Parts: sequence; C-alpha cells; structure tokens
Amino acid sequence: MSTTFKPATINLRQSLVLVGWCVVCLSTAATGIFVSIDGWYAALHKPTWNPPGWIFGPVWTVLYLMMGVAAWLVWREGGWKARLRPLGLFLGQLLLNAIWTPVFFGMHQIGLALADITLLWLSLAATLIAFWRVSRPAGLLLVPYLAWVSFAAFLNFTLWRMN
Repeated sequence: MSTTFKPATINLRQSLVLVGWCVVCLSTAATGIFVSIDGWYAALHKPTWNPPGWIFGPVWTVLYLMMGVAAWLVWREGGWKARLRPLGLFLGQLLLNAIWTPVFFGMHQIGLALADITLLWLSLAATLIAFWRVSRPAGLLLVPYLAWVSFAAFLNFTLWRMN
C-alpha cells in the first residue's frame, strides 16, 4: 500500500492516462445534454438553503477533475490488473452519478433519483475506502466528492418530501 504520494517522473503514457481519467469523469456530466431544464424544477418547492443554480457547474467541474486524479493515482499502483476492484467500484459509482441527472431533471422522478443517489453514496463510500487502501492521496481526493454527494442526497430527500 502506498501511504504517500510518490513524486515520480510522469512519462507520456501516464500523462495520457491522467487526461483520459479526467475526460471520463468530466464526460459524466454529458448526460445533462439529454435533459432540458424546463419550468418543472423552477416550480418545485425548495428549502431556503437550496444553492443557486450557477454553483453546480464549477463545483462539479472541480470534483470531476479531483476524481480523475484519484482514479489515476490508483491506476498508477499496478494498473487495471492489480487494481480491478477499486477501479471497478469507481466506474460503478460514476455510472450511478451519470444516471442521476436524467432521472431527476429528465424524468422528473425525485423519488427514483433519491434511490439512485443513495446507491451512489454507498458505492462512493466503498470506493473511497478501496482507494484509501491503495493510495491515501487518492482516498483524500474523494472526500470532497463524498461530502458534496451527501449534501446533494439530503437536498434530493428534502425536495422529495416537499414535493
């Protein structure tokens, strides 16, 4: 187990894989292109602590980049063959992340989105633990993501209860 970040020389292959992981993570947001945010969301009853819409883009961009770096750090510790379980968990939670937007905004299914984000939270917690065991920096990079998903899950729950 790697307990500290190894400032090893990063070769071209590693750089391309890092970019690849970041692109995969950022592409998760692409599910939003299939959804038109219409008056439905604006008409929902929301708690006073509901964040403004403009905050989500910058927050998710930073989180996706941190997730990409975390996955890359785990991948560097032996590649797919050695790290199939933690990287598989990572891809599973990424899929659940990608599903949430079309379910919530596209299908207007607040309860189903709540079920999805609950599964996302559980799989993300498992991923964080698996990453931590391989690379503490990778695990730490997922902590803000887990915090944000926790907040988003509570907001999703509140919207479900209010509507």
